[in-house]
Amino acid sequence: MALDHNTGIAPYDAPEKELYEIGEMPPLGYVPPKMYAWAIRRERHGEPEQSFEVEVVDTWEIDSQEVLVLVMAAGVNYNGVWAGLGVPISPFDGHKQPYHIAGSDASGIVWKVGDKVTRWKVGDEVVIHCNQDDGDDEECNGGDPMFSPSQRIWGYETPDGSFAQFTRVQAQQLMPRPKHLTWEESACYTLTLATAYRMLFGHHPHELKPGQNVLVWGASGGLGSYAIQLANTAGANAIGVISDESKRQFVMDQGAKGVINRKDFNCWGQLPTVNTPEYNEWLKEARKFGKAIWEITGKGVSVDMVFEHPGEATFPVSTLVVKKGGIVVICAGTSGFNCTFDVRYMWMHQKRLQGSHFANLKQASSANRLMVERRLDPCMSEVFPWAEIPQAHTMMLRNAHKPGNMAVLVQAPRAGLRTFEDTLEAGPRG
Repeated sequence: MALDHNTGIAPYDAPEKELYEIGEMPPLGYVPPKMYAWAIRRERHGEPEQSFEVEVVDTWEIDSQEVLVLVMAAGVNYNGVWAGLGVPISPFDGHKQPYHIAGSDASGIVWKVGDKVTRWKVGDEVVIHCNQDDGDDEECNGGDPMFSPSQRIWGYETPDGSFAQFTRVQAQQLMPRPKHLTWEESACYTLTLATAYRMLFGHHPHELKPGQNVLVWGASGGLGSYAIQLANTAGANAIGVISDESKRQFVMDQGAKGVINRKDFNCWGQLPTVNTPEYNEWLKEARKFGKAIWEITGKGVSVDMVFEHPGEATFPVSTLVVKKGGIVVICAGTSGFNCTFDVRYMWMHQKRLQGSHFANLKQASSANRLMVERRLDPCMSEVFPWAEIPQAHTMMLRNAHKPGNMAVLVQAPRAGLRTFEDTLEAGPRG
């Protein structure tokens, strides 16, 4: 394959081989026939340390609009846990392939481009957003690609995610890598950041505006930490909710106006039957939680928006405490999917319930630009070596991880590397 001479990468010597060890670099642009991957198979569905296994698999072929990326590092997200468990759906029911490679965040280097790709060349350093579509319907051409019938999440609804030496993506998924970050810092943020960006700013006319207040559940996690930072960039006020007092300072350091520990209240889970004694007790506690918000925002000042993702455990309270005409925007159900609420407060107070799912390229790029401009912190809490990818997902399943975002190394031989030259110097020799 002919390479652009201006790749930005100095020439280096490396042998052409069928398979390279983790951290060992092929010649620039040379695609080996085989690669290492953490693969999931249907018969192994279960917790991460059961479902993930290292296998040698064929390196992906790409079509004219696709790109092959050498993965330097990858991010850990809950959809990797779901893919391993096969819950709420098995990824095999969608893509029908014999194995599944999870991972919906990555940083890396463009290694091969399809013959119709014009925006990217071999040697470009990139991060990857996880939305794919076929690009040939009205939503992709004048609408919102997130509404396309072909919309899917790379690494969850496709078999070719980032927990492998090479990953296959659509060219429109690529964005410039922030060069001031390490490979692992670059790899940990795109899914959660872009999701948070769309939740806050993507649902007209309820975009978060300067001076407004937003309640952020899971404020110490990947989604929550970005919601707080993004609220600050918009001049809004974020009220963070935590479940562990040790996370309070982390949330305040991200710029929260205040923090509430939900363990101080007893109003979680599905809504009791309306107008029963149990409901009355729930309502008393939920209003107590609402008053805790007022202690931060001012008496009688309810939040304009609730940033929801726990789902079942918190949804009844979210729909109660948001102000008249406000919005509850939800992107997940990490505590369960059977959400309940008192619909009287929804219709009488004319509140809006909005589902939100990742982001389109324009939104992801806008969020990424804030990272490139150093206006956001990636909030990387932990980085794991290649061999511990299953353990990292187990920590996420158990909610035992530190505040922020987790990353794993793939081809980057150690943490702390920022350039390809440093990576070559630190890596194993073939």
